[in-house]
Amino acid sequence: MQIQQVGVIGAGTMGNGIAHVFARSGYSVVLCDVEQRFLERGLATITKNLEREVAKNKITTEEKASALKKIDPVTDRARLAECDFIIEAATEKFEVKTEIFRDLDRLARSGVILASNTSSISITKLAALTKRPEKVIGMHFFNPVPVMKLVEVIRGLATSQETFATVRELAVKLAKTPVEVNDAPGFVSNRVLMPLLNEAMYAVMEGVATAEAVDEVFKLGMAHPMGPLTLADFIGLDVCLDIMRVLQDGLGDPKYRPCPLLIRMVDAGWLGRKSGRGFYQY
Repeated sequence: MQIQQVGVIGAGTMGNGIAHVFARSGYSVVLCDVEQRFLERGLATITKNLEREVAKNKITTEEKASALKKIDPVTDRARLAECDFIIEAATEKFEVKTEIFRDLDRLARSGVILASNTSSISITKLAALTKRPEKVIGMHFFNPVPVMKLVEVIRGLATSQETFATVRELAVKLAKTPVEVNDAPGFVSNRVLMPLLNEAMYAVMEGVATAEAVDEVFKLGMAHPMGPLTLADFIGLDVCLDIMRVLQDGLGDPKYRPCPLLIRMVDAGWLGRKSGRGFYQY
């Protein structure tokens, strides 16, 4: 099946970035979210990021205008029935994705691939919710999507080679670098990254060092572009907590226990950059 129109569920940080790169690469995009205000906020972000690319001479003003025209914002999920490929970028909670994948399986044509941008949840479990498990795959983009080159392409147990090859080729067409990963909690990126961020939080909680000091150690000693706590704030502390819980439940190892400080901060609504306060104030 030739992919011309792409559906993206979720207009948040990841969803609007994914819509951006598909539209910039010439695909028509149906961007779906539950409320108009989320769509308006997502489109404002896409516009700002396209303007930044124009300022850096990465695209022309005409290409920016063309990309924006290719994005059709909708609140009616039934509109996704027209799409040739659909990727879900909703919140990192299995119960939310369960409802979405069951509905997409009902809406989408039988040959349409259903992808998830999940950063930790089992593709095999999501596939099992559908009548097309061979057509379900993980396509994990990285934030900020228009800038970051990596895409983890995750095979579920039932994912067909044809589905994998199609999605790998699609990532290349988006000027991304696909890396094949098998299905396991957290895949590669977050299975390795999140325990690092979690341990940095323990260091702060236990008074080993301040958040600033922990970040300086990693920037100056390990040549990281940003420290682990700045990165956690950038990702969203609620997202970090959700992923740690997926790792803990999926792998059953106490080393993945979320730091109590992380839990308290999320309970307080200190979610990082997006809420104005996390390990730092914004």
